[in-house]
Amino acid sequence: MSTKDFLEKDYYKVLGVTKDATEAEIKKAYRKLARENHPDANKGDAKAEERFKEISEANDVLADPKRRKEYDDARALFGNGGFRPGPGGAGNGSFNFDLGDLFGGAQGGGGGGFGGGLGDVFGGLFNRGGTRTQPRRGQDIESEVSLSFTEAVEGATVPLRMSSSAACKTCSGTGDKNGTPRVCPTCVGTGQVSHGSGGGFSLTDPCPDCKGRGLIPENPCDVCKGSGRATSSRTMQVRIPAGVSDGQRIRLRGKGAPGERGGPNGDLYVVVHVDTHPVFGRKGDNLTVTVPVTYPEAALGGEVKVPTLGGPPVTLKLPAGTPNGRTMRARGKGAVRKDGTRGDLLITVEVAVPDELGDKAREALEAYREATVGRDPRAELFQAAKGA
Repeated sequence: MSTKDFLEKDYYKVLGVTKDATEAEIKKAYRKLARENHPDANKGDAKAEERFKEISEANDVLADPKRRKEYDDARALFGNGGFRPGPGGAGNGSFNFDLGDLFGGAQGGGGGGFGGGLGDVFGGLFNRGGTRTQPRRGQDIESEVSLSFTEAVEGATVPLRMSSSAACKTCSGTGDKNGTPRVCPTCVGTGQVSHGSGGGFSLTDPCPDCKGRGLIPENPCDVCKGSGRATSSRTMQVRIPAGVSDGQRIRLRGKGAPGERGGPNGDLYVVVHVDTHPVFGRKGDNLTVTVPVTYPEAALGGEVKVPTLGGPPVTLKLPAGTPNGRTMRARGKGAVRKDGTRGDLLITVEVAVPDELGDKAREALEAYREATVGRDPRAELFQAAKGA
């Protein structure tokens, strides 16, 4: 991250969140904006593509607690006028002193008054020696995938098409049609320029002529316009582990956008959407199913066949007098856990009331009603109501 990025870019404004936004709020804002501006959803829209890059860059900083603190510290110190490096004295609001004394930890000598986050910031912002261009980590990519209920429970390998910034294939990342760019005379190939500000230190910024690349194309590439970077689309097979739930976010390290100048690849985040099932539901590692039974089966007891997800049915033994709504358990017939074991199948009994009765069934029920005269199942209900 360059000095200019830290001091001039308002990443909170890019994501539309406040400076005290929580990690969850930042994540939610990023996901919404990334989905709206993703290149796949805005074919040929250069503004949307540039907006997508800005959103991803802002998320790279604000989603990482350490980098966010460095960013906040730098902007608080410089952006609010806490320090204005300049050649003058106290009369023009500037200060002449050696940052090497103040930020000893950042410069590698002694135990300065600032350490940790600020040390990291100033270690990158201030440079006493060489200005070699640093490797840059690739951007993180977020994508979405829809799974059937069974795929989510059992796991699945799905194709995923992604678009990200990568080295231009036409010019092999050189930015030049002939592949022979020249070294930038302004920064002498370092990609950075230093500005002396007195006090024995200098500020470094990306070179304005080569945009931090260290090279200038003699004949700019028609595809990437000399930048050396272009939008790359690729399809990869992604393994979704068994037992994922709806809305879960899976991180695949190193599967994001390629890094620059030898930097590591970014990460791929896959948001999973799971379809509902007409028969089964889910509670954590357990699957759920509602099984209709007849009144005689519930009253007299019996054996009932119950379907399982992707396997043979199990036999449920109903004890006599099973009430409506009772939940019973078939062990090991649920979703796959992370350790490879399975949860249970929770079976809820529902007494089915027939829509129509034949003559014999009606006579039998009439006889049952006569035999149970005087047994009021609501008597205890009214007693409890009076007691309360």
